[in-house]
Amino acid sequence: MIMEGRHHYPVRIYYEDTDAGGIVYHANYLRFAERARTEVLRDCGIPHSELTDDHGLMFVVRRVRIDYRRPALLDDLLTVVTRVESMGAASAELEQRVEGPEGELRALLRIGLACVKIDDQKPARVPDRWKEALDELSRSGTSPVPTLGEQ
Repeated sequence: MIMEGRHHYPVRIYYEDTDAGGIVYHANYLRFAERARTEVLRDCGIPHSELTDDHGLMFVVRRVRIDYRRPALLDDLLTVVTRVESMGAASAELEQRVEGPEGELRALLRIGLACVKIDDQKPARVPDRWKEALDELSRSGTSPVPTLGEQ
């Protein structure tokens, strides 16, 4: 769901998501964020299959930074809130917040994506339709999301 320039993706925490200490295993936040990014594209009307099948392109993660703030536990209902910070010709910068049911910050991710050709993994321009949809999403917000250093 997209609201005020941010995409909201719900994630329920299952036993398989937790570690021996009973909290969400740190690497699983990357899985939650990946699913949310896929749904951002789908909700903008641009499924991954169109990029791969029609254009021979894919997005790859080239940079990730995660700040863990509060643990998530079994049965928690979290929301991954994704905001497009900027779009380049062949790249995108995203900020993804993993929030608890009261909006409390559990983890904050900054993701750098690159668009590449599937056959040789060389950089490629993001198709115009995709760029326009993601640019629109980045412009439609009304209030800034705190950056990694602000929360």
